[in-house]
Amino acid sequence: MKQLLILTLFLVVFSGRVYAQEPVKKELKVGLVLSGGGAKGLAHIGVLKVMDSLGIRVDYVAGTSMGAIVGSLYASGYSGKQLDSIFKEVDFGAIINDNIPREAKTFYERENSEKYAVTLPFDNFSVKLPSALSRGQNTFNLLSKLTLHVSDVEDFSKLPIPFFCIATNIENGRPVVLDKGNLALAVKASGAFPSLFQPVLINNELLIDGGVVNNYPLDELKVKGMDVIIGVDVQDGLANRNDLSSAAAILFQINNFRTINDMKVKSKKTDIYIKPDITNFTVVSFDLGEKIIENGKIAAVLKIPELEALAQKQIKAPLEFTDHKVPDSLQINDVYFEGLNNYTISYVLGKFKFRPDQKISYNAFVSGTNNLVGTNNFDSFNYKLKPSNKNGVEGYDLYAELKETKKTTALKLGLHYDGLYKSAVLANITSKQLLFKSDVLSFDLIAGDNVRYNFDYYIDKGHYWSIGVSSKYSEFQTNVSASGLLTPDQYAEAGVNKLNTKLTDLSNRFFVQTQYKNDLKVTLGTQHQRLKVSTETVILDPNKKTFFDKSDYLSLYGNLRYDSFDNKYYPTRGFYFNGDFNIYLYSSDYNKDFSEFSVLSGEMGYAHSITNNFSASIKTEAGLSINSNESSSFDFILGGYAKNFVNNFTSFYGYDFLSIRGNSYIKSTIQTDYEVFRKNHILLAANFANVENDLFETADWFSWPKYSGYAVGYGMESFLGPIEARYTWSPDTKESYWFFNLGFWF
Repeated sequence: MKQLLILTLFLVVFSGRVYAQEPVKKELKVGLVLSGGGAKGLAHIGVLKVMDSLGIRVDYVAGTSMGAIVGSLYASGYSGKQLDSIFKEVDFGAIINDNIPREAKTFYERENSEKYAVTLPFDNFSVKLPSALSRGQNTFNLLSKLTLHVSDVEDFSKLPIPFFCIATNIENGRPVVLDKGNLALAVKASGAFPSLFQPVLINNELLIDGGVVNNYPLDELKVKGMDVIIGVDVQDGLANRNDLSSAAAILFQINNFRTINDMKVKSKKTDIYIKPDITNFTVVSFDLGEKIIENGKIAAVLKIPELEALAQKQIKAPLEFTDHKVPDSLQINDVYFEGLNNYTISYVLGKFKFRPDQKISYNAFVSGTNNLVGTNNFDSFNYKLKPSNKNGVEGYDLYAELKETKKTTALKLGLHYDGLYKSAVLANITSKQLLFKSDVLSFDLIAGDNVRYNFDYYIDKGHYWSIGVSSKYSEFQTNVSASGLLTPDQYAEAGVNKLNTKLTDLSNRFFVQTQYKNDLKVTLGTQHQRLKVSTETVILDPNKKTFFDKSDYLSLYGNLRYDSFDNKYYPTRGFYFNGDFNIYLYSSDYNKDFSEFSVLSGEMGYAHSITNNFSASIKTEAGLSINSNESSSFDFILGGYAKNFVNNFTSFYGYDFLSIRGNSYIKSTIQTDYEVFRKNHILLAANFANVENDLFETADWFSWPKYSGYAVGYGMESFLGPIEARYTWSPDTKESYWFFNLGFWF
């Protein structure tokens, strides 16, 4: 019995020792580091798709620049396959250029963007270059939208996969690890490529692209306790002399000296090092995104044996990816703003187009952010939507930080040529906050064959009634049909068909204006107009120059305008309406025949896309004078092609400028637009009209058109504005005309 007890005790002790000596399997912690590289960073997505298919669990993600963008989305819970789908839908051109949609701009902001080719800060009588080409607002909007499901996470280590990214402090050149705060803002800072995107202010540090100092944050990731590092490197190698043919290429080469030397060490410290073939791509090759992603996949496939071996050593399952659908609408419970000094909360909310305790579509929310940025009154607008519950209503609180611009004065330049006003150079000075917090003063000086100016002062009250004054001077000289200006006796005596006529127009206005959303504007005001129409072709009085009008007019006017066109010059969708009503109450009466009269005019247009690159538009316009005399200077005169006619002049293909005259008219235009390749348009158009005195007092206005004309043209969108050539012909006269245009119309 004693021996049996000793044997039993021995077996128990021995078996315990054997059990204790069995090694405990350690859970491997796997870190993923993604380098920067612009468009080449799309290769990260191809790598992630392969890793997901093998069941690799990632415990920490680190990235720089494009690596931070892809890495943050992966860390927030998107799979590689989901990221592939997301980035295929992204218009990188619009994001990089910070292109704010036209519908997101007010009428004033549209006129600025469709009039000036160059805008430069102008302070203390010194022109300065902007800090960057883009504010990165579209990038921030996209990142905020894609990370909305983790918007309540302040500590990035609490994301579905812990994450951090690297930025550069531009003031001291030191790397900054961003692992807390606003995820979208942190990633925006990490990818703020110098000169392309403006620096980002976070925690009172001015930050730019992390690739400047640390494009592959391997060591920082190891510090997080990672046992195995998977690294994806999409950085360039050194270029040879044949490729160093530009200043940009040389600057990239200089910056690559450091990063390439760093990678000689870091690549050896990476356990599974993946280097996609990005030889034939640049940092802006976003149009080749599918090929870049495929190259990332190819590089990862070559590492499948190592990745599979790693997956077999992991015990815990990888993150389960789910769909993260952005809601169609947002319930905004409360709004909190920081950084407002010169602008009020009501002004900002007016641009946003919503109020707290309101539900709006997500697209409307993004449009509101663009409305605010489009004012150019703010250098930056950063925000975060945090989930909240107010009175039992689930929604979000909006926390926004605005940085008001200190650059209140700008110099704007433009260049233009057309057949009526001829060549012209535009110089503009725009100054804000001159007398009031929300006022704008703008002065255009247009020099060239015809001198013109535009002066505007406007106090912007948003959707309340705003107040403004304007003064505009315009002049041009062209041949005009003699029958439209001379009496039958004068016409017979002169014996000429055309008169070389000079017109000068000075208009001064005081008005009030309100705007509903961005597309509808109502204006009411008073106007003083000094009009001179003269010729040297004929002399009606030997003692003085021949004037057809030389009078001052006072009038009341109203305007209603709706404009949802996506493009002013080449619309592919939207609706347009513009109606004017003028009551002329007084004239200095040069011709001694004035009596009170009214002028009513309007135009309406509709554009529709038939295919992705083919669209059609139709436009109808009409006008009539009520109680005007036979020689009124405010008759409607058709002919030529222009976008900025004064008074009641309007375009008409197939006829020369100012060829058809009457105190009433109706006209229709049909145009097709084929975008043969990006921003290049082949245009076909036809227009028809009836024009005569008192047209609408008879049924003639509804009869077969008396006048017709056709046009074929080519237009190209450039940074100067549209460059166009149109050949026009009319079967009525059997005559043809060429019309040319260079630059924005002003």
